[in-house]
Amino acid sequence: MHLSYERGTTGLLVVDPYNDFISEGGKIWPRIKEVAEANNCVPHMEQILNTARQVKIPVFFAMHHRYREGDYENWKYIAPIQKLAWNRRSFEYGTWGGEFKAEFVPASGEIVASEHWCSSGFANTDLDLQLKRQGIHKLIVIGLIAHTCIEATVRFAAELGYDVTVVKDAVADYSDEMMHAALVINMPNYASAIVTTEQIVAALTSMEPVAPAA
Repeated sequence: MHLSYERGTTGLLVVDPYNDFISEGGKIWPRIKEVAEANNCVPHMEQILNTARQVKIPVFFAMHHRYREGDYENWKYIAPIQKLAWNRRSFEYGTWGGEFKAEFVPASGEIVASEHWCSSGFANTDLDLQLKRQGIHKLIVIGLIAHTCIEATVRFAAELGYDVTVVKDAVADYSDEMMHAALVINMPNYASAIVTTEQIVAALTSMEPVAPAA
């Protein structure tokens, strides 16, 4: 597969690099640890982020809503995934678990979109606006969790007209079956490419400059 990206139109989207997800001691880390360690998800995420910074493509973060006292209490309808977040107090605001893992703290100039309440990084956030303000229409997506936030974000991106690449060994899930469903069955309908870290790093480091205006 030939991967082609241009500066000026390509951006990296990092989804939910919270301590609760990807750090030892995080609330959700024990549930994804086996799959994440098997494909070296977190080191690959870091490698891709560092490569994006080196080649100077814009970096965006799509972060899940951090639990705050009183959340959901007056909601008439709550999705099952939100009930779980409520019960577990996932990514609780003001706690270590609700902070970026140290290696993924946004650098100066990088964009953190408003937090998403459910799974899509686009739904009820300013992510689409932030991307369009910088002329980005090709997205490289990494992060957590493959069958929820990654898949929902990729689907929504496709609906909005973005060209999406998913890096399959820079995402993780609760089981191999869930990874298979997300990466082999569902996301190929929406992502133009599903590739490895090695492939995306090679493509980014040989990236063509943005074409001059006619």
